Amino acid sequence: MSEEMRPLSVGGEAGLRLSAIVPVFNERYLVGEMLRRLLAVSIPGILELEILVVDDASTDGSAEIVDAVASEHPDQVRVLRHEENQGKGAALRTGIAAARGDLIVFQDADLEYDPRDLARLVRPFLEDGADVVYGSRFLSGDRRRVLYFRHTLGNRLITFMSNWATDLNLTDVETCYKMFRGPLLKSIPIRSNDFRVEIELTAKLAKRNCRLFEVPISYSGRTYREGKKIGWKDGFKALLATGRFWLVDDLYKEDEYGGMILHALERAQRFNGWMADAVRPMLGSRVLEIGAGIGNLTSLLVPRDRYLASDINSAYLAYLQNLSVGKPYLEVGLLDLEKDAGFEAVAGQFDTVICLNVLEHVQDPVAALQRMRGALQPGGRLVVYVPVGPYLYSSLDEALGHRCRYTADSLKAELETAGFQVEETRPFNRVSVPAWWFNGKVLRRRSFSRVQLKLFDLMVPILRRLDRFLPWPSLGLIAVAKKPQ
Repeated sequence: MSEEMRPLSVGGEAGLRLSAIVPVFNERYLVGEMLRRLLAVSIPGILELEILVVDDASTDGSAEIVDAVASEHPDQVRVLRHEENQGKGAALRTGIAAARGDLIVFQDADLEYDPRDLARLVRPFLEDGADVVYGSRFLSGDRRRVLYFRHTLGNRLITFMSNWATDLNLTDVETCYKMFRGPLLKSIPIRSNDFRVEIELTAKLAKRNCRLFEVPISYSGRTYREGKKIGWKDGFKALLATGRFWLVDDLYKEDEYGGMILHALERAQRFNGWMADAVRPMLGSRVLEIGAGIGNLTSLLVPRDRYLASDINSAYLAYLQNLSVGKPYLEVGLLDLEKDAGFEAVAGQFDTVICLNVLEHVQDPVAALQRMRGALQPGGRLVVYVPVGPYLYSSLDEALGHRCRYTADSLKAELETAGFQVEETRPFNRVSVPAWWFNGKVLRRRSFSRVQLKLFDLMVPILRRLDRFLPWPSLGLIAVAKKPQ
C-alpha cells in the first residue's frame, strides 16, 4: 500500500503541514482578527501551519493590515496579490498553486468560521483515510447564529441540486470549510473565478470517486449590512453551474501520465468490459497488475485470492486505494517498471502478471519484462497488451507518452529476450483503427472527443461482435507469455 494512501500519520519528522488559503477582498475590519485567531489555533496532528493570504485587489486598506500581520509572522504567513479583482475561485487557484501543505483548507477572511473547528476537519484524515472533508453548518454543531431563512432555503436548494447531479448526500455544498489532501487538490483544474468554485470542486470530487466526509462546525454568519457578499445572483449562477459540471468532464490537469485520457476511458464502461472479457480467462488466482491507473479494469477483474494493483502516480494510487476499501483481497502499491525497488519484495508471489498499455511507456522494455518475470512463480504467465501499427503513431500517442507502437514480431522478440516463452498473441480492437487514425493523424488531436467516445461506447456491444470480421490490422495486441519452470 502506498504511504500516500494510508490514514495520515503524525509525530516526529513525519508530522503534517496544513496550508490555509485565505482569499481577501475588502475585509479591513475583520481580516486582522481572523488571522490572529488562525495563528493562535492548536490542531492535534498538525505540526506546522502555513497561511497563504491572497489579496484580490482590495481597495479599503485590507492589504496594509495583512502585510502588518505577515511582518510579525514571516515564517507562517505569505501574502499573494492580484492586480485586478478576479473573484474567490481565482484567489483559491492562486493559493493552491503556492501551497506546500500535506493538507489544504479554505478559510474565509471574515469571522463566520471558527478556526478552532479545523481540528474536527483534520481527524477524518488521520483516522479514516479521507481525501476531502467538508465542514457542515447544518449538522449538529456547538452553535449557529440564527439568520436569514430564505438564504438557508437557497443553500439547501443548491445543495439538493448538487446532490442530485453528483449522487452525493452532502448537507452543505456551499460551506467555506473544505479540507483536501494537497496532491489531490493540486491535480484538479479549477475553471470558476467566483463562488461557483464550490459547485465545480464538488462535482469533480464526486466524479473522481474521492472519499469525502462531513463534520459539524459552528457558524457565526453575518448580515449584508455587516459585509456579507454572496447574494441571490450567486445562487442562480451556482444552479447553472450544477448542470454545467454535471455534463463536463474536466477532472485532471495535464500531466505526464495522460490522466485526462485515462478518465475519459473510465467513462467508457462497455469498452472496458470488452477488454476485461478478453483478458479475464488468462488470469490466475494471484494477480499483480502493473500500471493499474485509476482502476478502469481493476474493478472488473476482482475478486481474486490476491490482487495487487500498482502504479507510479500518487493521484492514481489514491483512486485505487478508494477502490480497495471493503475489499481485503485488493492491495495497492507503488511499483515502477523502470526501477528494481519494490519488485524484490514480491518476487515469485504471483501466478499472473497483467500489464496493459504500459510497456510502450518504458525506456528499457526488456529490463521491465525481466522485473515482471521475477514477480512470477515458475510456470506463471504474463498477460501484456500493447498498441500496434507503427503507421498509426500520432499526436494521441504523443499525448499518452508512447515510446512506440509495436509489431507482433518486435513484441515477441522482447518477450523472448527477457526469458519468456510466448504462448499466443491475438489482435484486439480493429473497430477503433479508423477513428484513431482520423483523430490522431488527420485532426492531430491530443485527447478524445467526449461525443465520439460516448457514441463508440454505446455501440461497443455490436462493434465487438463485428471486430473479427474487419479486414484491416488491429489497434492493439494481447500476448500471453510463460515463465519457464
